[in-house]
Amino acid sequence: MDRLDNTIRPYAWGSPTAIPNLLGVEPTNEPQAEMWMGAHPGAPSRTDRGTLVEVVDADPEKELGPAAVAKFGPRLPFLLKILAAGAPLSLQVHPDLTQAKEGYADEERRGIPVDASHRNYKDANHKPELICALTEFDGLCGFRDPLEAAGLLDDLGVDSLKPYVDLLHAHPEDAALREVLTAILTADPEEMARTVAEAAAACDRLGGAYAPYADIAHHYPGDPGVIAAMLLNHVRLQPGEALYLGAGVPHAYLQGLGVEIMANSDNVLRCGLTPKHVDVPELLRIVHFRAGDPGVLRPEASPDGEEVYETPIDEFRLSRYVLPEAGTTHDLTRPAPQILLCTAGSVRAGEHDLTPGRSVFVPAGEKAEVSGTGTLFRATVIA
Repeated sequence: MDRLDNTIRPYAWGSPTAIPNLLGVEPTNEPQAEMWMGAHPGAPSRTDRGTLVEVVDADPEKELGPAAVAKFGPRLPFLLKILAAGAPLSLQVHPDLTQAKEGYADEERRGIPVDASHRNYKDANHKPELICALTEFDGLCGFRDPLEAAGLLDDLGVDSLKPYVDLLHAHPEDAALREVLTAILTADPEEMARTVAEAAAACDRLGGAYAPYADIAHHYPGDPGVIAAMLLNHVRLQPGEALYLGAGVPHAYLQGLGVEIMANSDNVLRCGLTPKHVDVPELLRIVHFRAGDPGVLRPEASPDGEEVYETPIDEFRLSRYVLPEAGTTHDLTRPAPQILLCTAGSVRAGEHDLTPGRSVFVPAGEKAEVSGTGTLFRATVIA
């Protein structure tokens, strides 16, 4: 079992206080957006045996287990994070596995450098993800009912939004959503900036259900993503609740602290709320234009105290243990790799004492006994 030393990424949207408060350290007054736990080559966790990439590369079957290597290859297939949003992230969507493989192969064939600003596919993998709230957590997830979106836009009283309102009343539903999102993202930039400014002023005035969009517009003035965001479901998670974000589902995180887990990929198609490249034709090919409930997840408890967040993919499996009293030991030994993360209290994992924000890597099959009083998240795979 290896104690992990993890990198904190200082993205501009990060909260300057949330991760330091969790870790019990002084803030640096700089944004601290994500703490990465895993073997992503961009910022691998460090151990006494080297980086986690080096540890896995030295003996994949020992560290990951034969079944995981056979299923996912000789690499840790997930990345675990603590995510602290102090401002809205970009509105985005992820490809499925087939789309990622095809897109990556196409861009490789065309000779687009992997680090090019206009490159869409950094790798050939999909990027399903799960966010579990540690504090109250706001986000956008999936399309709301088109008629509900039409009402939201119409009540702003902005004349230039009327054509979108009319389109949202059309049938079929998926075609209406596609046509409106296309119109928003391909509108004249100067005209859209004026529309966004008027809409933002109306959101400020109306408050209530419009408050999240007023805040988004404050951070991204003139961005067409402000209007696109109003097509999506606004979700407020309570601590312990989660969202699963599969391929093709447009989403954005707005504010809060959470534990995030994802397949090990960097493939993102952006819809707005960003100065980065937006490839509208490719985005429209990837997005699933289906309205529906965002599907807030609550963990399903098992007899041994494990609370599992069920998802339809195998690259990761996230669960938690809420340990109510010292003296009770849980055996978490598993024939697959694990990362154990403490988020509250004090937990003993093997020979390691974990306080909030501290984590360990457990190789496949290694004895993993935990005890203490606190909350422990467990990230592993289904192999």
